[in-house]
Amino acid sequence: MTRLTRETAFGPIPAVVTPFTEAGEIMEDAFREVVERQIAIGAGGICVAGDNGESWTLDAAERGRLTRLAVEQARGRVPVILGASAPTARGTIAYGRVALEAGAAGLLVMPQPYVLKATREELLRRFDALAKAVDLPIVAYNTPRRSGIDLTVDDIMAICDAAPVVAIKESSRDFFHHTHLLHRLRDRISVLTGPSHYILPCVALGARGFIATGPELLGKDCARIMPLGAAAPSDEGRAMHQKLTVLYQMLMGTGTWPAALKAALNLLGWPAGVPREPVLALAGAELDKVRRTLDELGLR
Repeated sequence: MTRLTRETAFGPIPAVVTPFTEAGEIMEDAFREVVERQIAIGAGGICVAGDNGESWTLDAAERGRLTRLAVEQARGRVPVILGASAPTARGTIAYGRVALEAGAAGLLVMPQPYVLKATREELLRRFDALAKAVDLPIVAYNTPRRSGIDLTVDDIMAICDAAPVVAIKESSRDFFHHTHLLHRLRDRISVLTGPSHYILPCVALGARGFIATGPELLGKDCARIMPLGAAAPSDEGRAMHQKLTVLYQMLMGTGTWPAALKAALNLLGWPAGVPREPVLALAGAELDKVRRTLDELGLR
């Protein structure tokens, strides 16, 4: 098993969708195809059971099975990480153990979701307990909208001291925060951007990659994002930034997450399946909106 490092946490690391049937069963062959397609368009890693994977519907056994499928499909070409966030440290450790058994290279972990607040001591105890129980590198995940907790840069630095953090997925919508985080931590850990409309400016400031929603819809152009972000501003870079911004706004503003992403992938020929209950697949005007956006951007 290859362990995730600051150096290998690089480039596009998509949080892949979990294809489900109408009955809510995992489509394993389709999942393998989704992983393979992501690698083919330039993924530097694969994140299983992230937000796009409808992690809230997946139990420990399903997470372990999906991780093993992704590891088998990747065949050592890219690292595979598992989303292991749970309200309690015990739950996170349980997910971490199935990830380790399945051959994952690391874990994606946010602060305790649904608790909505946490003291510094509570944050550090959570990550310390995970580090002691599961010998895997960690990608910390700051997502105030989902966890209800907004990590400061000082919080993140303290977590890095308490656990083997090699990267952070930063999904704050505050660009001041991104700027200070990159300034203080880019030489210590790999900073991975979340919001698509922040990717290119953050890469220019030192981000090493992204775990974002929407770049896969660009197909092979997804592999152009990192070099464009690292280069001087150009017409191609500005056009890429505009596409990412329009896609992200459409995906986040249509239906219930991640129905729009699955609809877009299906329209582009990916076997994304449908969302699992309680989320409904897009139809009618909402599906037309996704189709129209892809057509206007020249992606179909």
